Amino acid sequence: MANDTNTKMKVFSAGFWRENPVLILLLGMCPTLAVTTGVNASLTMGLTVIFVLTCANIVVSLMRNLLKPHIRILMFTLTISTFVTIADLVLKAYLPDMSDKLGPYIPLIIVNCLIICRAEACASKSPIGTSIIDALGMGLGFTATLVALGAIRELFGTGKLMGFEILHTTANGGWYTPWAGMIMPVGAFVTLGLMLAGVNLVNRKLESKK
Repeated sequence: MANDTNTKMKVFSAGFWRENPVLILLLGMCPTLAVTTGVNASLTMGLTVIFVLTCANIVVSLMRNLLKPHIRILMFTLTISTFVTIADLVLKAYLPDMSDKLGPYIPLIIVNCLIICRAEACASKSPIGTSIIDALGMGLGFTATLVALGAIRELFGTGKLMGFEILHTTANGGWYTPWAGMIMPVGAFVTLGLMLAGVNLVNRKLESKK
C-alpha cells in the first residue's frame, strides 16, 4: 500500500518539476508564448488544458485494450477534439470576452503535443486511476508555469496583476514606467528563456550535490 501511494505521488508530482511540460519537456510552446500576456488568460488556458487532458486520458485509458497501432493517433485526435469542442463552446457561452481574447488558441489545443504525448506515454498503457493522476499533475504543472510567466509579463508590462495596480505607474503619478515589450511576443521569448535558464541552473546544482 505504501509503495503504491509513493508511486502515485511520484506520477502526480512529476509534472511540477522533474518532467514539467514547459520547463523540462518543452511541450505546448504555442499557447505558452501566445496567451501569457496576463494572469487571467494564462489561468483560463491552463484550466482548459487540464479539463481536456484529464477527460482525454480517461477515455484513452478506458479503450486502451481496443487500440490498434495503425489507428491509435486517429483515436487520440478524435477524442481530444471532442473535449476541445466542448471547452470551446462553454467558453464562448459563459466567458465570451476571454474566448475572444484567446482566439484560435483554444481550438489549437487539439494539436497540443502535451495532450497527445500523455495519451501515448501514459493513458494508452495505464489504468484509469494512474491516467487521471498523471493528467492532473501534468496539467497543474503546465498551468502553474503559464500563470508564473503571465504574472511576470503582466506585472512588468503594465504594473498590474489581474487588473490591480501593484507597481505605481507614472501614468497615475507614480515611479514605474511599464515595459511595453513585456506584453509583446519578444517579452514572452525573453521571459521564458530566463525561466528555462533558471531551471537548468537549479537542476545542475541539484545534480552536483548527488
